Amino acid sequence: MNQQQTDLQQTSLNPQAETHELIASDKVEGTAVYSRTGERLGTVKHFMVDKQTGHVTYAVMSFGGFLGIGNSYHPLPWSALTYDPGQGGYVVDLTREQLQSAPVYNEDTMPNWSDDMYGRGIDDYYRRSTDF
Repeated sequence: MNQQQTDLQQTSLNPQAETHELIASDKVEGTAVYSRTGERLGTVKHFMVDKQTGHVTYAVMSFGGFLGIGNSYHPLPWSALTYDPGQGGYVVDLTREQLQSAPVYNEDTMPNWSDDMYGRGIDDYYRRSTDF
Protein backbone atom coordinates (compact mmCIF):
# COMPACT_ATOMS: atom_id res chain seq x y z
CA MET A 1 0.00 0.00 0.00
CA ASN A 2 1.42 3.41 -0.96
CA GLN A 3 1.36 6.53 1.26
CA GLN A 4 -1.59 8.11 -0.56
CA GLN A 5 -3.70 4.97 -0.07
CA THR A 6 -2.69 4.83 3.59
CA ASP A 7 -3.65 8.50 4.08
CA LEU A 8 -6.97 7.95 2.33
CA GLN A 9 -7.71 4.87 4.42
CA GLN A 10 -6.88 6.69 7.65
CA THR A 11 -9.01 9.67 6.62
CA SER A 12 -12.01 7.48 5.78
CA LEU A 13 -11.68 5.60 9.08
CA ASN A 14 -11.26 8.80 11.06
CA PRO A 15 -13.19 11.74 9.60
CA GLN A 16 -11.27 14.13 11.87
CA ALA A 17 -7.98 13.09 10.25
CA GLU A 18 -6.69 15.07 7.32
CA THR A 19 -3.84 14.87 4.91
CA HIS A 20 -1.73 17.53 3.27
CA GLU A 21 -4.13 17.67 0.30
CA LEU A 22 -7.42 16.68 1.93
CA ILE A 23 -9.52 18.21 4.68
CA ALA A 24 -12.88 17.18 6.13
CA SER A 25 -15.79 19.39 5.08
CA ASP A 26 -16.69 20.21 8.67
CA LYS A 27 -13.23 21.72 9.13
CA VAL A 28 -13.72 24.03 6.12
CA GLU A 29 -17.09 25.27 7.36
CA GLY A 30 -16.53 28.05 9.88
CA THR A 31 -13.02 28.84 8.64
CA ALA A 32 -12.25 32.57 8.50
CA VAL A 33 -11.97 34.43 5.19
CA TYR A 34 -9.58 37.39 4.97
CA SER A 35 -8.77 40.08 2.44
CA ARG A 36 -5.20 40.35 1.10
CA THR A 37 -4.62 43.11 3.66
CA GLY A 38 -5.52 40.75 6.51
CA GLU A 39 -8.98 42.17 7.22
CA ARG A 40 -11.37 39.45 8.36
CA LEU A 41 -14.31 39.48 5.97
CA GLY A 42 -16.37 36.56 7.24
CA THR A 43 -16.37 32.77 7.45
CA VAL A 44 -17.10 29.86 5.15
CA LYS A 45 -20.72 28.90 5.88
CA HIS A 46 -20.72 25.93 3.50
CA PHE A 47 -19.67 25.04 -0.01
CA MET A 48 -21.41 23.80 -3.12
CA VAL A 49 -20.21 20.66 -4.89
CA ASP A 50 -20.90 19.88 -8.55
CA LYS A 51 -22.90 16.62 -8.47
CA GLN A 52 -21.45 15.40 -11.76
CA THR A 53 -17.75 16.11 -11.24
CA GLY A 54 -17.49 16.12 -7.46
CA HIS A 55 -15.52 19.39 -7.59
CA VAL A 56 -16.20 22.21 -5.18
CA THR A 57 -17.66 25.03 -7.26
CA TYR A 58 -18.56 27.72 -4.73
CA ALA A 59 -17.74 28.63 -1.16
CA VAL A 60 -20.64 30.39 0.51
CA MET A 61 -19.27 33.01 2.85
CA SER A 62 -21.18 34.32 5.84
CA PHE A 63 -20.71 38.07 6.07
CA GLY A 64 -21.89 40.65 8.59
CA GLY A 65 -24.49 40.11 11.23
CA PHE A 66 -23.94 39.47 14.91
CA LEU A 67 -23.96 35.99 16.47
CA GLY A 68 -25.45 34.59 13.28
CA ILE A 69 -28.32 37.10 13.19
CA GLY A 70 -28.57 39.31 10.12
CA ASN A 71 -25.88 37.46 8.20
CA SER A 72 -25.75 37.73 4.46
CA TYR A 73 -24.36 34.92 2.33
CA HIS A 74 -22.02 35.51 -0.57
CA PRO A 75 -21.26 32.66 -2.97
CA LEU A 76 -17.70 32.96 -4.28
CA PRO A 77 -16.02 30.77 -6.88
CA TRP A 78 -13.94 28.22 -4.96
CA SER A 79 -10.98 29.22 -7.13
CA ALA A 80 -11.14 32.70 -5.55
CA LEU A 81 -9.99 31.33 -2.18
CA THR A 82 -6.42 30.48 -1.24
CA TYR A 83 -5.66 28.83 2.08
CA ASP A 84 -3.08 30.72 4.16
CA PRO A 85 -1.69 28.54 6.97
CA GLY A 86 -0.16 31.62 8.62
CA GLN A 87 -3.61 33.13 9.11
CA GLY A 88 -5.36 29.82 9.58
CA GLY A 89 -7.95 30.83 7.01
CA TYR A 90 -8.73 31.55 3.40
CA VAL A 91 -7.62 34.72 1.61
CA VAL A 92 -9.46 36.39 -1.28
CA ASP A 93 -8.42 39.22 -3.59
CA LEU A 94 -11.48 41.26 -2.63
CA THR A 95 -12.11 44.34 -0.58
CA ARG A 96 -15.02 44.68 1.82
CA GLU A 97 -16.59 47.10 -0.69
CA GLN A 98 -16.33 44.61 -3.56
CA LEU A 99 -17.90 41.94 -1.38
CA GLN A 100 -20.76 44.25 -0.36
CA SER A 101 -21.58 44.73 -4.07
CA ALA A 102 -21.31 41.00 -4.88
CA PRO A 103 -24.19 38.58 -5.43
CA VAL A 104 -25.81 37.93 -2.06
CA TYR A 105 -28.69 36.13 -0.39
CA ASN A 106 -29.98 35.63 3.14
CA GLU A 107 -31.92 32.92 4.97
CA ASP A 108 -35.21 34.31 3.62
CA THR A 109 -34.11 34.51 -0.02
CA MET A 110 -32.32 31.25 -0.80
CA PRO A 111 -31.08 31.16 -4.41
CA ASN A 112 -32.17 28.68 -7.03
CA TRP A 113 -28.90 26.79 -7.43
CA SER A 114 -30.33 24.80 -10.36
CA ASP A 115 -30.71 28.03 -12.37
CA ASP A 116 -27.66 28.30 -14.65
CA MET A 117 -28.17 32.06 -14.92
CA TYR A 118 -27.64 32.41 -11.17
CA GLY A 119 -24.26 30.66 -11.37
CA ARG A 120 -23.28 32.68 -14.43
CA GLY A 121 -24.11 35.90 -12.58
CA ILE A 122 -21.75 34.90 -9.75
CA ASP A 123 -18.98 33.93 -12.15
CA ASP A 124 -19.42 37.11 -14.22
CA TYR A 125 -19.25 39.35 -11.15
CA TYR A 126 -16.01 37.84 -9.92
CA ARG A 127 -14.49 37.83 -13.41
CA ARG A 128 -15.11 41.59 -13.59
CA SER A 129 -13.96 42.29 -10.01
CA THR A 130 -10.82 40.17 -9.95
CA ASP A 131 -8.19 38.68 -12.23
CA PHE A 132 -9.26 35.00 -12.19
